[in-house]
Amino acid sequence: MIRYFLFFIALAAMPWKVYPGNTDNWNFKVYLDDKPVGFHNFTILDGDSNEKKLKSVAQFDVDVFIFNAYSYQHESNERWQGDCLTEINASTNDNGEKLSVQGKTTQSTFDLVKPKGQSGLPSCVMTFAYWNPNMLTQKRLLNPQNGEYVDVEIKPIGQETVKVNGKSQPASHYRLKSDKFLIDLWYSPDNRWLALDSTLENGRILHYRME
Repeated sequence: MIRYFLFFIALAAMPWKVYPGNTDNWNFKVYLDDKPVGFHNFTILDGDSNEKKLKSVAQFDVDVFIFNAYSYQHESNERWQGDCLTEINASTNDNGEKLSVQGKTTQSTFDLVKPKGQSGLPSCVMTFAYWNPNMLTQKRLLNPQNGEYVDVEIKPIGQETVKVNGKSQPASHYRLKSDKFLIDLWYSPDNRWLALDSTLENGRILHYRME
């Protein structure tokens, strides 16, 4: 049901500030349509020399009557130097299918080990790093679930409002498309990620909301 959902999400001058030694968090409650199904939390620790460490943890459980129809657990630990991913160690249990992705920057490439083998990517790649608004300028993104390097198209939609912690806030709406998915993203006037919707293959919508 949610198999192909990726967590993953003149803009180049957007400011993004995480100050040295600080920890930043995005803790989302996740809904399938209007039903709560789990959470996805992102934690960033800012280190020295423009280095950042990200920990992303997600868990979904979709129940039908008293039965569990779908279960998903995902964890990704990443290191970043500026806007470039330098290391990733991710594991996923997609309703019983276990996936693992590891990668690290070498001198000229990002060497990746994924479920379908190994590959060398450009030395500076980005995952679906919704927390970094510079992601919105990218044409390709790395999926930490399966290691695919995905072609994407990201376009601004317009100005809207979105609820954050129960309050309506002004937001810029963007839409991310690939050949397999459609993701809507909202950012605050100071370019902080606020919310996400993903339209699934069956037409249902997965909502990320901070409450």
